[in-house]
Amino acid sequence: MANTTAELEALLMQRSLTDAELLAATETATDFRILPDATVIKIGGQSVIDRGRAAVYPLVEEIVAARKLHKMLIGTGAGTRARHLYSIAAGLGLPAGVLSQLGASVADQNAAMLGQLLAKHGISAVDGAGLSAVPLYLAEVNAVVFSGMPPYNLWMRPAAEGVIPPYRTDAGCFLVAEQFGCKAMIFVKDEQGLFTANPKTDKNAKFIPKISIDEMKAKGLHDSILEFPLLDLMKSARHIHEVQVVNGLVPGNLTRALAGEHVGTIITAS
Repeated sequence: MANTTAELEALLMQRSLTDAELLAATETATDFRILPDATVIKIGGQSVIDRGRAAVYPLVEEIVAARKLHKMLIGTGAGTRARHLYSIAAGLGLPAGVLSQLGASVADQNAAMLGQLLAKHGISAVDGAGLSAVPLYLAEVNAVVFSGMPPYNLWMRPAAEGVIPPYRTDAGCFLVAEQFGCKAMIFVKDEQGLFTANPKTDKNAKFIPKISIDEMKAKGLHDSILEFPLLDLMKSARHIHEVQVVNGLVPGNLTRALAGEHVGTIITAS
């Protein structure tokens, strides 16, 4: 196993990038966390933003108050408009990459709207290359808004079945948290968290305060609150080994979660 930069470079020059010894050598370096004091918050599109003023305004106020103590990267979901676009595009026989672009356009719109609502507080929305300026925004105002859809576009990996993009805004926000080495990932939805069934349609659904990915899969709950591929991303993550899902329609929930409280469902990688 390589112990020096020179040895690692020699392996990189001589071996396949999937060589077992080379991969083991890259594991020897300590992971560098770029934004270890920041938290990524995903604001649901259908669950929160699509509800309009009644849901969004109180959350905006909570974000503004919370930024006094917390550094936040705020990602937006796509929601109902994206689902409508997916329906039309799938009916036209268009591929996953095109649907990915369409979904991204809606998440971008939601980021723009949330950014305008936060503008008077100095909190901006950024996109694409603008993510490179995130550290500056955090240093100045402790918060920034971004579109949650990962920029795969035409390079979106097709799903095993159908043409719906498998990596959407849940995955996009998680990947930002993981790659920046943030301290936490919070998903803001319109339910307390994960239930044994859909609480909107099943009155016997029971709340689950904490669960592992393996347990979710064993119980058939792996596609019930977060995008299914996100769970596999968590299993291979280096920094974010658990996420929390909270009800953003309850005032104070986001603030408590930012403070490290267990207020919703915590999903763990192991």
